[in-house]
Amino acid sequence: MNENGLIVGINEKPKTIGSWIVLSLQHVFAMFGATVLVPLLTGLDVGVALVASGIGTLIYIACTRAKVPVYLGSSFAYITTISASILATGSTSSAYVGLMVVGLIYAIVATIIRFVGSGWIKKLLPPIVIGPMIIIIGLSLAPVAINSAGLNGSGTWKEPLVALITLLTVVLLSIKARGFLKIVPFLVAIFVGYVAAIAVGLVDISTVFVGYSFFQVPNFSFLGSYALDFSQVLVFAPLAFVTIAEHIGDHVVLGEITGKDFLETPGLQNTLMGDGLATFVSAALGGPANTTYGENTGVIAITKVGSVYVVGLAAIFAILLGFFGWIQAFINSIPWAVIGGMTIVLYGLIAANGVKVLVKNKTDLGNMRNLVVVSTMLVIGLGGAILNITSSSALSGMSLAAMVGILLNQGINLLDRKNKA
Repeated sequence: MNENGLIVGINEKPKTIGSWIVLSLQHVFAMFGATVLVPLLTGLDVGVALVASGIGTLIYIACTRAKVPVYLGSSFAYITTISASILATGSTSSAYVGLMVVGLIYAIVATIIRFVGSGWIKKLLPPIVIGPMIIIIGLSLAPVAINSAGLNGSGTWKEPLVALITLLTVVLLSIKARGFLKIVPFLVAIFVGYVAAIAVGLVDISTVFVGYSFFQVPNFSFLGSYALDFSQVLVFAPLAFVTIAEHIGDHVVLGEITGKDFLETPGLQNTLMGDGLATFVSAALGGPANTTYGENTGVIAITKVGSVYVVGLAAIFAILLGFFGWIQAFINSIPWAVIGGMTIVLYGLIAANGVKVLVKNKTDLGNMRNLVVVSTMLVIGLGGAILNITSSSALSGMSLAAMVGILLNQGINLLDRKNKA
């Protein structure tokens, strides 16, 4: 064990090929359930998401000069926005451009940090703004989980039963499991819920693999598949600052586990650039936004193996998995009841993490200024608020709440400074 408490250091290879493969597969299993869930919920291609996840991770490793053992998977922060964009425009073309703009914002922020430092972003995105943003992301997705689980009063008893079995699997593993099982509750829940769905007749096994081949090229998107819609860009762009804040938090946690300060070396400017380029490439290929995965950080905490070589091999495995048609067939056949059971917990966890941000930073909600910022953001974000910018563009939901939160907090700070002066 080295000075940082790791059995295998960041730039060290595992001693044997076998251990290298096994450790890498653990990272694949850790990211798999959440990474494929995003395209399932948004209608994007599952194979593309897996390939983009692997490519994005390799891009990140290159940008950080192989100094950070981070795995990038599909981001949940953009689920509602992607779905709303597809519903509004009738295609994925504008959503892809919106996500590419998010990647460019990351790159711009990274460039600014390179020249002027990161102090400004901490002032722009304090916990009092970030916490409500994350809460809104989770709670705005709640109706999707309820409908998927068959708890909206429609359907039969089968959907709620399968959803309940899936939900209980996630809960039990999250609370009672030990070791690696505690890291992959959603992956295990997929299989348990799937078996339950077969038992009650929600899945017909004989039709699952029809139309799929063992090897199958994912449905990539290239030039000609994109449409620039400024109204959609306005919706996607503010969310970049939410995931930038998550990015910073994830790297702090990973640094605590490995005994490194990744925001210093290789530097926030390089980690953000890697994350942003990964999201840009993913969207260009037809995949969701990428983000750093806490599940894979958990694998490092359990195994005490922080090797970038292990994460890199996991990325290669993910790329290969994206070309297996039978895996795509299985994923696409997962009933919505199973997804509903998982997302009831998952979306609740996202919202709870927003509360955790406020609690961890000891935000005083007895202070009226703080209470005003939080309450205003929650009502705007969850109340269906829409602000028309032009006849064809508008800010709404999470994006509008983010902008209002940032401006309101800065405005109150400015008033406080004037009063003190």
